[in-house]
Amino acid sequence: MAADIMSDEPSSECLRRGVIFRNPDQCLPAAEPTNDGLVEIQLKKALAKCEALLLEKDELIHRQELLKDESDHRWLNDLQMTISLLSMQSRNSANPEVAEQLAAAANRVSMIARIHRRLNSYKGAGTIEFRKFLEDFCRDFSTLLSSDGPCCKISIEGGEVILPASIGIPLGFIASELITNAAKYGAGRIAIRLEAAPKHGYVLSVANDGPALPEGFDPAASNGLGMKIIQSFVRQINGELRIGRAEDGSGARFTVLFPVPSAADD
Repeated sequence: MAADIMSDEPSSECLRRGVIFRNPDQCLPAAEPTNDGLVEIQLKKALAKCEALLLEKDELIHRQELLKDESDHRWLNDLQMTISLLSMQSRNSANPEVAEQLAAAANRVSMIARIHRRLNSYKGAGTIEFRKFLEDFCRDFSTLLSSDGPCCKISIEGGEVILPASIGIPLGFIASELITNAAKYGAGRIAIRLEAAPKHGYVLSVANDGPALPEGFDPAASNGLGMKIIQSFVRQINGELRIGRAEDGSGARFTVLFPVPSAADD
């Protein structure tokens, strides 16, 4: 008789997957997600995380751009105030020599501000007509030099070269520093050339007449701020800085070799 009595406990056979329980109060096992369902859930979680990270990154970039714009604005305002003060002191000075020196200082600061504005004007631009940039810069630079006395001749050789802004803007700072150094330490004519180089992409060179650089001159060992700025921007564009003499064997020639992404040539 004991064998004929049905037990309330489910047998091991009933616990196997796919077997219906005899007791209707007992529930079926919960259905497990398929492999495709698990992959879809994981992908959705990963995408949500990526979107959150991208949003956070965009907000950080936006804040950095705002801080940079505010910093540039304040810096330009400070420059303008400096120009105004120097000009006022120049006009009020009873000593003609002092007045002339103050006016020259005001012109120098004014040129720095113009260069900064010109480079910032390329913000958001995809490409830069670099020969045009050099012509505009050298025009301003020649105006500054003429205020201090006889101006050296600056020539720009080579045709127009259109560079991506990511290359052109750092190269603009490099060119301005090299031209300034050529005028400061050299003499006579300053020759600037930008041209394509089959093995390197492009080559920018700035040469001047006058005394050559000392033998074994190492720009990496230079303590001058201008040379450190040049080297920093050269590294930024994955370029190479070479130093030698002008074509006639005199003076100094600074050459920057740098690659340009193929997409920028289109």
